[in-house]
This record gives sequence, structure tokens and C-alpha cells, in this order.
Amino acid sequence: MTHEELLPPEHPVQLIDPAGERTPEESYEVPATDRLVSAYGELVRGRRINDQANALVRQGRLAVYPSSHGQEACQVAAALVLDEGDWLFPTYRDSVTVITRGVAPADALVLLKGDWHSGYDPYEHHVAPQATPLATQLLHAAGVAHAAKLRGEETVVLAMCGDGATSEGDFHEAVNFAAVFHLPVVFFVQNNEFAISVPLSRQSAAPSLAAKGIGYGIPGRRVDGNDLAAVLAVLGEAVVRARSGGGPTLVEAHTYRMQAHTNADDDTRYRERDEVQAWVARDPLTRLRTYLTAQGVLTDDDEARFALAAEDTAAALRDAMNAESELDPDDLFAYVYAEPSAQLRAQRDLVRDEIAREGN
Repeated sequence: MTHEELLPPEHPVQLIDPAGERTPEESYEVPATDRLVSAYGELVRGRRINDQANALVRQGRLAVYPSSHGQEACQVAAALVLDEGDWLFPTYRDSVTVITRGVAPADALVLLKGDWHSGYDPYEHHVAPQATPLATQLLHAAGVAHAAKLRGEETVVLAMCGDGATSEGDFHEAVNFAAVFHLPVVFFVQNNEFAISVPLSRQSAAPSLAAKGIGYGIPGRRVDGNDLAAVLAVLGEAVVRARSGGGPTLVEAHTYRMQAHTNADDDTRYRERDEVQAWVARDPLTRLRTYLTAQGVLTDDDEARFALAAEDTAAALRDAMNAESELDPDDLFAYVYAEPSAQLRAQRDLVRDEIAREGN
């Protein structure tokens, strides 16, 4: 590809504007209306998941929850552009993506409840455990993509991260490795303007995060991250490119973290309320609902059906998080090695003995 082809566009791709109107765009087509209606249903469910999880934190049923409120278009699209055999590598903020991919809601939030494992079998849905350390999962994603290429598989790997992760060395290593070996991986950066309290302006002097792609020799793409139609189109193109042997793509979605970093964060200390309020008009749900309603393809029955499905998901989350965990002390030792060492067995037996004495 030429330098010009590698560079991202000056402005993020937008197919539907904040008012719900079709935006002139020659490079991408708006996805089919039936696909958008179905995706809108996932947006509704994603918003309800975020709201319910925040309530569970306040009730003490979740230890922490990094909300993706306002970023649901990115969350939903990331899951919907993948085929069943593809792999997803999410971050701690991507619970909605994990659930949209097919993981049971209760299983997806086990980690955030404070349990010792991710809550689900990564191989069942091809979803890696949600990563808390920034950018570490990108290396794993590149590794899986490398393995898929060596095996001659058509697998595509979608690796998610935030703007803060692009400041990490692991980001550089993963993207550079994927570029050099021409791997079928899409790096999807949700640029929500803040790495906890650090604004983007203090993270990078690049004209855009997507512009970093040219330094690795891969195309960079920019998209309005609150426009679900555009994210589906741009991410979908990158997935098709990877599957057809075109190599990796770096996609930057411009969105905004409407709520605090987590329940442990006070975002009023580093950003003004007027700044947050300005993004309310760009809400991905309102935008797509307005567009689909104007097209005459979103009915009241659809809205009722989506709301009911979202409430069913919220109820399942409540029931699962309100249930007391059944803890087995042997789990401390059962999954350290495939074959327990003599020292590990001795430690396990010591704990068993102490528990037995306490019981007596």
C-alpha cells in the first residue's frame, strides 16, 4: 500500500449524524436496515447491562464496574462483525461486547464480582478473559492470529483497547509483530478521551491515534464511535481485509466515557460537567433510534421486544450476583499446574487440615 492509502482520513467516518440523519459518505455503505434494527436491540440491552451493573456495585454485589455507557456502539459492533470461529480479546471495560458475543451475562461479570477466574470458558465462544492490565491482551491476540495463519485457518482476531493502552510498550510490540508477519488481526482502539484522569492531549501528539498505523506499515482508519452503522462498516471492512490475507488494520473509534472510570473514580476532579453534557446529544442509542424510526423500520413492537429482552438480561444479572458464592478452598491449588507439585500438594493438605480442625 502507498503512504496515502495507509493514512487515515482527516475526519472520522460517519454514516448517521447525531441528529439521526444520513451523512454523505462515498467510501462506505450504510448496513442493511434489518441488521441495524437487530443491532439496535443489542444497544438497548447493552445500556441496560451498564445501568444494572452500576446498581449492583452500589448494592455491594459487584466489587467494581468499568462502565461503557455511551460507548455501546463500539461494544456491540465489535461482537457483531466477527464470525463464530473468530477470536475476541476484550479489556476490562468490554463486558457488553463479551455478552453480545454470546457469553452469559452472569458469567461475564464474575471477574468483576471479585472471583478468582474469568467466569467463562474462553474456548466456548472464542472470547479471551477480560484483561485489566493495559495492552497485555494485544500480544496474546497477535499470538493467536499468528497461530491461525500458520495453521492456514481463516480465523480473524479482534483486539480491543482504549486510548491509554496506545501509550504502552505492549501496544507497540503487538502491532509491530502483527504488521511484520502480516497477521489477520484488527486492533480496535476505543478513544474515549481519557486514560482514567489523563486526557488524550497528554498521551499523544499524533494527529490521531489511527495515524500511528503508518509507522508500522498498516492502514489506520478513523470512525465516529457513537455511530453504530459507521462502526459496523469500518470494522467490518477491516475484518474482511484480514480474512482475505490483507493483514492487520488499526481502527480508532472516537467516542466518550460518559461516566467515571470505575465506581472508585471521581471524574469531577479532572473534567467539567459541561464537557460531559455536550456528549449527551451524541448518544448512540438516540441516534440510531431516530434514524430507524424515520426510515419506518423500527416499530413500537420492536421497542417493546428489545426492552423486555434487556430486562430479562438485567434480571439474570441480579439473580446471579445476589446468589452467595460456593467456595471450595481446593480451588486455590487445583489450577496452578496441570500436575500438582509435591510442594503444592503439601500446601493443599495443610489448608485442608486447618479447615478440618476449625470445623471440629
